[in-house]
This record gives sequence, C-alpha cells and structure tokens, in this order.
Amino acid sequence: MNTHDLEAFLAVVETGSIVAASTRLNVTQPGITRRIQNLEHTLGAALLDRQSKPLRPTAAGREAYEHARRVLRSLEDMKSGLSRDAPVTGEFRLGITPSLSEAALAAPVDRLRGDFPQLTLQITAGWSPQLLARVSRSELDAAAVGLVDGQEPPADLAADDLGAQPVVLIASRELDIPEHATLRDLSRFPWVMNPDGCGFRAALKRSFEAARLPFHIGVEALSADLRLSLVERGLGIGLVTAAAFAANPPPASIKRIDSSDFHPQVRAWVVYRPPLGRLGRPITTFRDALATAFAASHSRFQEKPDPVRAAGRQGKKNQARAG
Repeated sequence: MNTHDLEAFLAVVETGSIVAASTRLNVTQPGITRRIQNLEHTLGAALLDRQSKPLRPTAAGREAYEHARRVLRSLEDMKSGLSRDAPVTGEFRLGITPSLSEAALAAPVDRLRGDFPQLTLQITAGWSPQLLARVSRSELDAAAVGLVDGQEPPADLAADDLGAQPVVLIASRELDIPEHATLRDLSRFPWVMNPDGCGFRAALKRSFEAARLPFHIGVEALSADLRLSLVERGLGIGLVTAAAFAANPPPASIKRIDSSDFHPQVRAWVVYRPPLGRLGRPITTFRDALATAFAASHSRFQEKPDPVRAAGRQGKKNQARAG
C-alpha cells in the first residue's frame, strides 16, 4: 500500500468516476485503475461498486475512505510542520448552506484567501442535512449550516454555535396580509419556498401541522433572487434571514410581516470532524470571520427600519402637512 493508491481511491470516490479522478490527479485512466486494484488486493476487499453509475464505494470502501482521509491528512500535517507560522497548503473542502451563503461568501472567504494564500478552497453549496452527512463521511472538511432553533448537529461532529438568526417573513403589499399576522392569518396564503430537502421548510410545515392549519406551497424555487421576484409579484409569502434582509433590503413593493405567535429562527453552526490537524487555523479563521459578519448584519437589521414602513410613515407625515 502506498499514498498514490490512497489518493487514487479518494479521487474516484469523491468524483464518482475513473475519468474524473484521472483528470484530477493528472494520471492515465489505466493508471488509476491499477492503483485501485493494488489497494483492493492489499486490503483483501472490493472497495468500489462497479455496477453503479456514478461509481460508489462498497461498505468496506466507505470504511477505507475514512481511514485513507485520516492517513493523508496526517501526512499533510507533517509536511506543514508543527510551527504555527508554517504555510497551510492543500485543499480545504468547505460546505455552505444556501441560507447562509450570502454572509459566508463575502468577508469570511476573503479573510481565508488573505490569511492562507496557498490553500485551495473547494466550496460546495447544499442543504444543511446533506452537508452534515458529508462532513460525517469526511467528504467535506467543514461546513457552515443553519438549523431550526432547537435542533443541534450530530454528536459525532464538533460544532461551534454562531447564534440564532431571526427569519423575516416578507410578502407583496398587494396581498391582504396583516403586518401583525397570526399563524392562522398566514395559513390562508401560499408560500414561496426552497425545494423539498430544506430543513427549515420541513420545520415550518411541522409548525402548521401542530396547529392543525393548512400549509400550502405555491411555488418552489432554488434561486433566492427568483423567490424574491415571485414574492414581489404576489405569488406567496417568502422567508429571508435577518442577515440577507440587512444586506439587501427588499424593494418597497414588499412588506415585512411580524407574527404575534410565530417567531421562526435559524441557528448557524460551523461543524467539522476532529482532529483538525493542518486545517485547524483555517477553520477557526472562517468561523470567527463568519461570526463577525453575522453580528454586523444583525446589528444593521436591528438599526435599519423596514423600508416599506419608513416610506409609509413618511407618506402619512406628508399627508398631514398637506392637510
């Protein structure tokens, strides 16, 4: 067994094909195949299900993948050295859930690139449950996820709590929704939501079911910009995090809705599998920068008035003056 065999096996598992692994490692396809066969011969087990498309690891292959990642990471740690001043090299596979991506892909990523210029970032977007599973399987080194307040990451992962982020309800001013709406008021309208698989959507559905109220999805859309456009056109109620609301306030045609008995929140976490090794400093840097970004956006959210309400108040003042 040698490290080249391990690298080939990891590349096939992570890309799903011999062709893609060959491209990643700049090794011929027959060379990749030989390395996989060498590893299987050494371990005495089939590591890949060759009938599946894309290629998937067998049960033995999944276990071998975990060990191989740890072995190669340990070697990378040795190369980087024990000095805190040693440059961090290699790959950093980071997952980010869409609800946090706007905050996570700006200053925190800039900070990573500035502090660790020799580190190659591989950023993957996905729903929080999927990202948590991929970190557990060592397919990602770390992930920034958002869970409905009250839920926690799996016990096998290290998790840093970045605090709760309020979720803002928004709707077109054309919809007859009270600005201070009850859950029953909200149940009369359709929703513009992420496709099924979004953890917050599932929690929202459970809230309505617990109250024995209908929950109707009017439109499913993955793009945040598209969802905002659909909400603006009156096709349903939408959700945005306080961070996104503060960074990009919606147009004046959209109003913010406060609910007297419904206060959704999403809690942000940075999760990873210990030991951190060479990626300890990058993960800490990303976590701290993300926490700072959330704190700043939350402060802006608290300070900035709702643009629609501000416009309404100004309009009333103008009418009073004219009267």
